[in-house]
Amino acid sequence: MRGLKKEIVGNEPYSYYPLGEYIVSAPGVCGGRPTFKYTRIEVAGVLERLGAGETIEEIVTGYRGRVPREALEEALRLAADALVREALTPEPTT
Repeated sequence: MRGLKKEIVGNEPYSYYPLGEYIVSAPGVCGGRPTFKYTRIEVAGVLERLGAGETIEEIVTGYRGRVPREALEEALRLAADALVREALTPEPTT
């Protein structure tokens, strides 16, 4: 995880760890679970919606553009990367 970033958004402090360009882990927002930057929209929920058959365009429209197509594509890439890393990580031997 990259270092903590701090910004002022709407006159409020906003601190987050960037996981990508659009996806962050913000302490105090959704328990630190990955969200789309500047939102409280959790990445896991959006991935579940995609898995249930919603299209990227339906999700973008449903969030009225707050989550752009590029952010959803990034979520899919990061999820795929995490899955590959998990598969390649050897089990600890005891």
